[in-house]
Amino acid sequence: MTVRYKIVPPARDRAFLLAVRDALPLVPGTVEDCCTRIRDRTDVPSRDAAREWLTFCQALGLAAETERGYHRLREDPDAATLAERLVANVFPAREVRDALAAADGPVTADAAFEAVRETVPHWERSRSPDWETTWRERVANLLDWLVALGAATATGDGYRLR
Repeated sequence: MTVRYKIVPPARDRAFLLAVRDALPLVPGTVEDCCTRIRDRTDVPSRDAAREWLTFCQALGLAAETERGYHRLREDPDAATLAERLVANVFPAREVRDALAAADGPVTADAAFEAVRETVPHWERSRSPDWETTWRERVANLLDWLVALGAATATGDGYRLR
């Protein structure tokens, strides 16, 4: 079973994603060192936000973790490859994409959340009385990432696959 990451920072463009990757060292560094580099070399505002970007880069195959820490990978994937990795490695990106694929027209962020609501693990629901807000935000971010990476389009009525 493949691990699927849950961290989904607010969508930015591919250039920003690569800037975060480029902030990471080639020689593995600690989480703290990597987060400091991300914060200092991009406009990511805090260590906590930098940690999310580090995890997201790992999910998209832009960073790797070794026994000695994290490091950037040297490949330069195009947007389509990043979108494929998003769908494969970030939960619930595949489910959100499938909801768009099954729809006859544009899908709102709320409708996409409703389509994936039952896939949210029970323990996630039990962690917080406000779990729906967290997961609605996560789904909205995933929709925006699908747009940013060219896999979907946003219209005034919602989102649809390209």
